[in-house]
Amino acid sequence: MAKKVYAGNLNFITTEESLNAAFSKFGQVNSAVLIKDRDTNQSKGFGFVEFENDEDADRAIAAMNGKEFDGRKIRVSVAEEKKRRSF
Repeated sequence: MAKKVYAGNLNFITTEESLNAAFSKFGQVNSAVLIKDRDTNQSKGFGFVEFENDEDADRAIAAMNGKEFDGRKIRVSVAEEKKRRSF
């Protein structure tokens, strides 16, 4: 089963390709997505990496959390489900 990982405190120069390359060292990455501002298309400084299996995701979290990536110490954790807004 696929597991999604949150990557925060990313440098604004980080690309989806570099994020994918960094995390693919720990296993098969299904996707790596940076969250961007819809008006400026600039990164918001966080993103999500989806792994093929849970063990690879857990290894990536243990290895990358608090480590320097593109000049900043990043935060890596299990991604939480997006909460639905009610209006």
